[in-house]
Amino acid sequence: MGELQEFVAELVERHGAAVEQLPGERLEVMAPEALQRTLGWPELAHLRFGPHGPHDAIAIGLEGDWLERFGALLGENGRWALRQFVSAVPSEPPSDPDRVLERAVELPNAVWRLQGVRAAIARFLLLTFRYSALSDEKREGLLWLGLNLSTGAVADEVVKRLRPMLAREARWQTPDPDARLAAGSSWEPKKLEARARRLLGPRLRMELEPFVNAARRRMERDRIRVYSYHNDLWTAAVKRLAAMNGSGGEKAQADRERERLRIAAIEREYRAKLDDLRHNYAMRVAVRWVQGMELLVPVHRFEVLIRRRKGQRRVLLDWHPAVRLLEPLPCEWGAGLGRVRLVCDDQLHLTEPAGQDPCPSCGKPWCRACSPGRCPRCRHEPKSSN
Repeated sequence: MGELQEFVAELVERHGAAVEQLPGERLEVMAPEALQRTLGWPELAHLRFGPHGPHDAIAIGLEGDWLERFGALLGENGRWALRQFVSAVPSEPPSDPDRVLERAVELPNAVWRLQGVRAAIARFLLLTFRYSALSDEKREGLLWLGLNLSTGAVADEVVKRLRPMLAREARWQTPDPDARLAAGSSWEPKKLEARARRLLGPRLRMELEPFVNAARRRMERDRIRVYSYHNDLWTAAVKRLAAMNGSGGEKAQADRERERLRIAAIEREYRAKLDDLRHNYAMRVAVRWVQGMELLVPVHRFEVLIRRRKGQRRVLLDWHPAVRLLEPLPCEWGAGLGRVRLVCDDQLHLTEPAGQDPCPSCGKPWCRACSPGRCPRCRHEPKSSN
């Protein structure tokens, strides 16, 4: 069964339904009366979770209002959880830590040196968001954001590999006190909210890019069609007006005035149609937090010394033996989607390359993490800043 099918089967069983799995991504559900009212199902419901199946079966997917209906069953249950992963066998560190670092770290304006590797417990936060994008069509889906609260790193690829393990591994358990203490404390809610807001935008744009591009192509197709239609009308009217210019008399003057009014009406209608297109294809996006999970996971913690000119700082990176992957360097300005980081001169902040761009006004390099919002030299405030 797929993830959604397993979720639905387990959820309705917890609310008293009898569930039988059928071939071809289908379920047969005998629902009690309360469940029938909440989900709008008959007493005996046939559900399908794929594109194929009987036409009389109820199609279940991420589109529509199914997530709201299932959410009504869940209430506040499952909105936040704390789990610990206990490995059945001791996890060994990578055999060549320097080579692992070389593949994961790219610092064009600084140098690094590995200081040591030790076993540790990381407090990893997995946040789930639901988004809805509405234009001429609608797109809904889930977006996951992973933060290592022990090191401050954002680990998208670790999240991608860790999520399937949450569904199939039986070794996620309630954390013991020693693991809680070793993993350290969680972040303050305000700090976590500010970080999540800053990271969500770029990841959501990347997630919606195919949908946005498809909407732009449809809008351009419709714009060309509207232009072609009105341009033909306008051209014909202009030609008729040009042919009347040599004739005199009151009737000819009235005909010319009528064609001028026709041309003006065509132009007004064309502008109105363009406004309709812009309104029809305007993108409205809503994002809602769905679930948070704090995961205590065994890691091998790399201590890395970074040097920039006369300054130096130590950063921590975690290598996850469960997915055999090293997290990227922390990013103190920007979305941190890539692995490239630049180090500033003043406080040795690690930022995206754009975080060290020259000021557009005075041309001096400017660390956006040191002085967010405005250039510290000329006080210039760009229109968009992180």
